[in-house]
Amino acid sequence: MTKVPDLKTQDLINTHSNNPSNNPSLKKPGLLVLDVDATLIEEEVIDLLGDIAGVGSDLAYITSKAMQGKMDFNTSLKLRVSMLKGLDYSCVKQVVQNIHVTNGAKKLISTLHSFGWKVGAVSGGFKQVLDDFLPKLNIDFWVANNLEVVDSRLSGKVIEPIVNRQYKAKALTNWARKNNIDIAQSVAIGDGANDIDMIKTAGLGVAFCAKKLLKSQAKASIDTRDLSLVLDLLN
Repeated sequence: MTKVPDLKTQDLINTHSNNPSNNPSLKKPGLLVLDVDATLIEEEVIDLLGDIAGVGSDLAYITSKAMQGKMDFNTSLKLRVSMLKGLDYSCVKQVVQNIHVTNGAKKLISTLHSFGWKVGAVSGGFKQVLDDFLPKLNIDFWVANNLEVVDSRLSGKVIEPIVNRQYKAKALTNWARKNNIDIAQSVAIGDGANDIDMIKTAGLGVAFCAKKLLKSQAKASIDTRDLSLVLDLLN
């Protein structure tokens, strides 16, 4: 099925590829991999935890620096998690109630599944949060960072390995291989510097309401918060 976007949709999508006809096709098995925070969901989970811990503004500032590529992700994550030391683990579960799925995400996922595609999620956020709500979105597989918990409180440490930009790209290639999917039939969607490697690795990299640095590396960009617009990029 070839999708031809109307003029209104075209206005919402910026294509940087010289030949969009080479984009992945719904006629073949494919793989979509989504960043989670500020992409699949509206919020940055670690910033929500920072608000509960009373360090919201300071933590959000570091998040912003990391997203723009102005601070090494591993360094920034360890620093931010250290600011959460002593937070009761119940607060991690509490933030799940304050997460909002991005508009169009459910339509995107269900449509791709109907064409036999697989959908994965990669997150610089936390497994303890994603395990609660990603199954409800019918995500096939996901990876995320793992918070260390001691005596029902956050220790302020992250359990290695850290899901950074290299790890995200590796997850994409591993899922494609395990599911016998040509990497040219893969789509990666993200919004920040931590998504650059997977955006460049995928057959189609999409910058979604993204920082300038990521936009410069992506084959297409969408600046409207509607993930279903990604469907209009597929052949």
